[in-house]
Amino acid sequence: MANQMTKAQLVAALAERTGGDKKAASGMLDALTGIITETVSQGGAVTLPGVGKIYCRERPERMVRNPSTGDQIKKDADKVVKITVAKALKDSINA
Repeated sequence: MANQMTKAQLVAALAERTGGDKKAASGMLDALTGIITETVSQGGAVTLPGVGKIYCRERPERMVRNPSTGDQIKKDADKVVKITVAKALKDSINA
């Protein structure tokens, strides 16, 4: 990941594209993050057009292997956040 964008760079780019200031752009980004977090934690899904769909998936109880000892361990059921990348984004990367 040679060209990883930081939050400050993302806020600056968002402010430049929208013609607003960095404070407003930072507020919008924080609000978007809060909305996504709240929706997904309640079991919903958020679709960002052109980017993808963010949702929560439940994983069942399962047996896993401890890599250092090789022992089998029972792992409890849990939830994980998944992101399905939009076709438009995939196509833009492979173009």
